[in-house]
Amino acid sequence: MQKYKHLFFDLDHTLWDFETNSIHTLEELYQKYHLSNAFQSFNAFYDQYEKHNEQLWIQYREGKIKKEALNFDRFYTPFSRVGLTDETIAKSFAQDYITVSPTKTALMPHAIEVLETLKQRHTLHVITNGFKEVQFIKLKNSNLQQYFNKIFISETIGASKPKTAFFEYAVKSANARKKDCLIIGDNLQTDIDGAINFGLDYAFYNPNGVKHNRELMNEITDLKEIITLVKS
Repeated sequence: MQKYKHLFFDLDHTLWDFETNSIHTLEELYQKYHLSNAFQSFNAFYDQYEKHNEQLWIQYREGKIKKEALNFDRFYTPFSRVGLTDETIAKSFAQDYITVSPTKTALMPHAIEVLETLKQRHTLHVITNGFKEVQFIKLKNSNLQQYFNKIFISETIGASKPKTAFFEYAVKSANARKKDCLIIGDNLQTDIDGAINFGLDYAFYNPNGVKHNRELMNEITDLKEIITLVKS
């Protein structure tokens, strides 16, 4: 028996391997901009960047900063800490990152295999907080776009996950009933809390087995588990 008609997938870290693609992009740019002259190693740079970037994304989701500020400051602040205070360099680096990163094509394990199976009996959608100008490029270059009926991007909707307005818009635009929908994502705050607050079923994708104290409806470590989950 088919339990769900509409499956809503988060993109980054759930289907598109954000960490791998981001690291490969940053390694290329680290060499291009000769950052070894300022940082002890790529890992030293990446550690500074990752921590600061995570905090900026939280502010962005809460509407406290604009995407332009996020994209610039996530590089300018780590650069400035090692004496690279030229804003022109940070802006150029930020633009290169936006240009190069979405061309990378690493996917989470079994992503294509699972989507191929699910598309036979389900309507698939993407729900993402990423920047609109890069998310479509990611989907196209990694051959993911063909599997999805609708692409829901927070910047276009005017509300970010986990806000109820985001999920309400997505479900209504998909012409779906809440009971026929399943949210699949890797982030407990944006994906799972968003689903819970709007009364949607969900599957928390936790491939690395990150510890938490939540009692969850569904938790999976492999995307292949969704195939069984949607039939039960």
